[in-house]
Amino acid sequence: MAIDTSVSHEEQFPTAQPHSENVHGIFYHDSSSGDPDISLPIRFRTVSIQVTESHHSGKLEDDVVQHSDKLKDDVINFFDQLTFHNVSVKELCGMLDTAPDRGLDDIAAARNIQRDGKNTIAQAKPKYVRRLLGHIFGGFCSILWVGVIIFFICWRPLSNPPSPTNLALAILLILNNLTHAAFSAFQDWSTSRIMNSILDLLPSECVVIREGKTIKMPASELAVGDIVLLHVGNRVSADMRLIETSGDVRFDRAVLTGESEEIEGNIDSLGETFLEAPNIALMGTHVTNGHAKGVVVLTGFRTVMGRISKLTNSTKIQPTLIQQEIKRFIGIILLCTIILALSILIVWLAWLHRDHPGFMSLVSMLNNVMGSVIAFIPVGMPVAVTLTLSLVARRMKAVSVLPKSLSTVETLGCVTVICSDKTGTLTQNKMSVVSVGFVDATYTAEQFREMFPDDLDGERAALRRLHHAAVLCNGATFDGATAELPLENRGINGDATDGAILRFVESFGDAPAIRASNTEVFQIPFNSRNKWMLTMYSSSYLQGVDKDPGSFVFVKGAPDVLIPSCTSYFSALTNDIQPFTSAARAKLVAIQEQWSRLGQRVILLCMRHYTPQAPLGSNDFTVEITRNGVESLTVVGLLGLMDPPRPESANTVKECRRAGVRFFMVTGDFGLTAAAIGRQVGIITTRAEPDSFAEMNQRMSKMPSGPLPSSRDPANRIQKSLVLEGKDLIMLTENHWDIVTRYEEIVFARTTPEQKLSIVNAFQKRDNVVAVTGDGVNDAPALKAADVGVAVVSGSDVAIEASDLVLMGNFNSIIDGIRLGRLVFQNLQKVITYLLPSGSWSEVWPVILNVYLGVPLPLSPFLMVIICCFTDLAPCLSLIMEKEEFDLLTLPPRNHKKDHLINLKIYGQSYLFIGMMETITSHAMFFLYMWKYAGIPAHALFLAFEKYSHGFYGHTQDELDHFNAVGQGVCFVTIVILQWGNILSVRNKRLSILQADPIRKERRNPWIFVGAVLAFVIAVFVTEVPGMQMLFGTASVPVEFWVIPLPLALGILFMDEIRKLVVRMFPKGPIAKMAW
Repeated sequence: MAIDTSVSHEEQFPTAQPHSENVHGIFYHDSSSGDPDISLPIRFRTVSIQVTESHHSGKLEDDVVQHSDKLKDDVINFFDQLTFHNVSVKELCGMLDTAPDRGLDDIAAARNIQRDGKNTIAQAKPKYVRRLLGHIFGGFCSILWVGVIIFFICWRPLSNPPSPTNLALAILLILNNLTHAAFSAFQDWSTSRIMNSILDLLPSECVVIREGKTIKMPASELAVGDIVLLHVGNRVSADMRLIETSGDVRFDRAVLTGESEEIEGNIDSLGETFLEAPNIALMGTHVTNGHAKGVVVLTGFRTVMGRISKLTNSTKIQPTLIQQEIKRFIGIILLCTIILALSILIVWLAWLHRDHPGFMSLVSMLNNVMGSVIAFIPVGMPVAVTLTLSLVARRMKAVSVLPKSLSTVETLGCVTVICSDKTGTLTQNKMSVVSVGFVDATYTAEQFREMFPDDLDGERAALRRLHHAAVLCNGATFDGATAELPLENRGINGDATDGAILRFVESFGDAPAIRASNTEVFQIPFNSRNKWMLTMYSSSYLQGVDKDPGSFVFVKGAPDVLIPSCTSYFSALTNDIQPFTSAARAKLVAIQEQWSRLGQRVILLCMRHYTPQAPLGSNDFTVEITRNGVESLTVVGLLGLMDPPRPESANTVKECRRAGVRFFMVTGDFGLTAAAIGRQVGIITTRAEPDSFAEMNQRMSKMPSGPLPSSRDPANRIQKSLVLEGKDLIMLTENHWDIVTRYEEIVFARTTPEQKLSIVNAFQKRDNVVAVTGDGVNDAPALKAADVGVAVVSGSDVAIEASDLVLMGNFNSIIDGIRLGRLVFQNLQKVITYLLPSGSWSEVWPVILNVYLGVPLPLSPFLMVIICCFTDLAPCLSLIMEKEEFDLLTLPPRNHKKDHLINLKIYGQSYLFIGMMETITSHAMFFLYMWKYAGIPAHALFLAFEKYSHGFYGHTQDELDHFNAVGQGVCFVTIVILQWGNILSVRNKRLSILQADPIRKERRNPWIFVGAVLAFVIAVFVTEVPGMQMLFGTASVPVEFWVIPLPLALGILFMDEIRKLVVRMFPKGPIAKMAW
């Protein structure tokens, strides 16, 4: 695109300021001078960077760190010295050795990249030392470090002579803490690598002019001097000076300023700094309206984003829904631990220390306290949570669902409402023109091509005028890199609607010649607010036919928006202009409705002659054309475009419904078109016509006063479909929304971005967890506000930036995301249900029997530590590998306010059912050993207190200590083996092990056996190795007590099988109501 500097601005428009220039025939002001009344500067009062996600919990938020004023001043001073915004376009291009119409050549680009580096911003280096210290001393480890200190104190000076057992326990806890910290650190690194690999898959491309060709290329390959084309929805890939704009281009600079107000861009500068100049587009900001052309002036770390990123720290992760549940569970466990520890301390001080001084020493009491504390702590939980989330993130990646943060994984399983965009999400975004029409005639696209005339003023001149209008009022262009390919295979830069029309008009006639012979002087791109596009061409249009002065304005957009502005139409029958009477209007509306009911998007093409009064290129000119350009229009014709639904869309909607998730459409398209597509994909299933605003209003008048029951319950919903348009949404009150949110099937049509956002907020306010799917810039506010924002990979940069999940493949992969999100919660519940019976319940009772009933301690603190930190850990981690027990989509979405990770049903299953069986069985084995080998009956051990000493039942103290040590080993081995039955039972909440065993392919989980074997090896090592016996006071367990627990473990499995059978047979019975 050549720059014509031979025609000065004052020659064309005497009222304009000097030093203006004509870029490709479109007039702009030179940035070195300007009238402050014409251009409105952008004001930057602060320089900060705030990269924030949506407001709901569970999102990643990058908080601004206040660094020293000196560092900030250095950054600001650097940009104050830049003058890229103050020189003319010609001077700037000369400085950078580039040209607006050709760009850089590959050699110059490579040289600039070698000099300046890649166009990337280096990420902050992870603070590994701080993270490692957090893993070592944070969470449960902080309590275990208290245990380390107490055991050291018990070793010395409280024990005399020093107790090697307590020293060994302290060292064991230290090793446990370091091992867990190392594992957590490795998992942290592994998870970060997974998430980085996922984020690396997200597209980051830009449209560039290189060597005269318009091509797409990775943003990282941009070089200083590159000419970049910016369109609505793009993310600005580098700091660039604007050299052309559509006149209405706007940028969202919230990523830099934190302000939500959009900033207008133009090519002028009024002496502002680089940071304040309206002709500078900054890296990381988004184009929210219009289009522009810019020349890259800064890349990578030299950009504003790169410089100021030094002022930020690493991201701060807010608690996710699942982390909140874990925190709640830990709080309950710690409360129980504190109560038990205090009760032991109080009983010892008030009673045992006074009345039974020889029974329990201070060291023994502290050992009991720490044993109970460690017993209650679910040490495996943090590891299990992290592993589960990262595992599910891997599985999501495998089904082409890319979570941008782990926080989204479980939240997706709680979603109750999905608000989906239509074009590009439910449909293929592969539009094609299928119908062409006029007020008095309609054709198929094939018929139109066959009838297209060669001459302009023949019998079918109206057809040729429509072709001209479709060619000249179009914002799409072919990708230069694919120019040699067949028409249907060429890449297109622009939105799907313009792309479809471009392919259509290129398939017949001489579209390139039309463009070459006409000079565009102004353009207002389509946006979701106006719902129309405008182009203006100089009066040379149709030279030799029309000699009228002024310019030709072409307008293309939604018929219902433009029809009120139409006063005449081109007749396909008479080939002349006719008045747009009420009868003609009725015919046009009838065609629109007929096509819309077939699911077609209907576009109206209009034109007019207009002579502007304001100088071309000024702000007043933009205001004038925006106001007057769409008045007194002449209808040229209609185009009907079909965007076929994705093949998987209908099944996706059906599966979401089966999962208890309501699926709504939120689109900017015409109501009848949206409703037709809604029927095709199954969003509207009722045979009757959907309710409109009027019917909904009548329902509201019949509703009882007072608060309505929650719409989460399907019984409280309105089993009808509803279609509302943007004009209806304006009239909705809070009472209206109470009714709207109760409909089972809804299509929202003709919505603006603000209305999409209000829809999301309305459903969230009424206790719904909302997911939004979309691909356009108009979807971004709703994507950001939603609990889960889901973007399509082919969508705009803005949509992907605002989302939490990105669908890389078929749309139905969102179903896999919902299923995996629910699987996370299910498996974590199984982990907890496995840990509680042995990890807290079965280990607490030995302390209770010892402290309150005087029984020799059935399980030593050391063996309690081994169970919690080692033998239970490996099997519990195997549970995170479990596949879904049944079709999780048959469950309703989890109510995150009521359905907690651990509840009374799980406590009942873990403590009163499995836990009680394990407790009774393990203690019975302890008493059996004492009776069989020591000859001491169980009743003699109760209330024994200090009587269990030399001479008790004829045994010496050493013999009694040996019997007690072996008995503790028997109790320990019994618990370890009984947990085998427990893990086989908790794998399934409802199904029998005969239906879902861990061996057959459907539910195969070999890690169950690996975990059980590891637990068994640890038990043998602890009880049978002489060194361990000497150090920790353990003893060899007789062989029979390794064998007897095996059938008892099967007994636990059998008892749970009976419970499951009763639940399946009587699903509404009392046992089923108590089942977890």
